Amino acid sequence: MARMEISTDMVELAAQTGTPDALFELGMLYATGRDVAADLVVAHKWFNLAAARGNQTALTHRVELAREMSAEQVASAQKLAREWLQTH
Repeated sequence: MARMEISTDMVELAAQTGTPDALFELGMLYATGRDVAADLVVAHKWFNLAAARGNQTALTHRVELAREMSAEQVASAQKLAREWLQTH
């Protein structure tokens, strides 16, 4: 499947609705540093949220990222995900 090139702002707006694909796209942006500074903690947060909403690819990416992160970084990402869920 071809990936559409869309702006970070559009993805963030779509993520506000909590759709798994938009959450996954945000994870990809932060994991790869495409259009934003790369940030594994934030990428893990978005992959975690997308996986929780049924995106299986996000689950795989989250596991791979966690292997490259410290326990403190993973805990921070999980905290960010919980905080996002409280407001969305």
